[in-house]
Amino acid sequence: MQFTFGKIFADICKQRRTTLAGNDNLVVTPTGEGRSYSVVGDIYTFKAVGEDTGGAYSTFEFFIPPQNGSPPHIHWREDETFYILEGELFFQVGDQEIVLSAGSFVHAPKGVPHCFKNMGTTPAITLTTAIPAGLEKFFEEVGYLVKDKDTPVTVTPEDQIKKMLEVGPKYGVEIL
Repeated sequence: MQFTFGKIFADICKQRRTTLAGNDNLVVTPTGEGRSYSVVGDIYTFKAVGEDTGGAYSTFEFFIPPQNGSPPHIHWREDETFYILEGELFFQVGDQEIVLSAGSFVHAPKGVPHCFKNMGTTPAITLTTAIPAGLEKFFEEVGYLVKDKDTPVTVTPEDQIKKMLEVGPKYGVEIL
């Protein structure tokens, strides 16, 4: 029996689709699209959420302005990964402190305290994935929908952190 590369590739793809949490939907989010939320001054754009991936993961584009970032926190339900697309970020994951630039990757396991901050003078952008999905629900509740990325959100980071402290336990997120 003779096999062609196209048939072998199609068979592999068919097998792979059935292993993705029963979800065989193609997920495509073009450049500049996806719901965006302001979270403590950063902008998180949803690229894939649990409804898209059968609950397997959520992926976001994080836009982090200079001198901004996340407060120290723990995810009790999700692992979180960051791939730096632009800029430079300081990360603390557990006891490890590291500065990462474009092209670098870091994994923050669930249950491990972590935070990040843009120490530079230009914005940083990451592709961030939470495994499994669900973190997007936290961002929707604590964040503020950004309809126009050029119009700033008028809530203070302190008020938003207060909200994060209140609703975090519902989503397995602990702000430290």
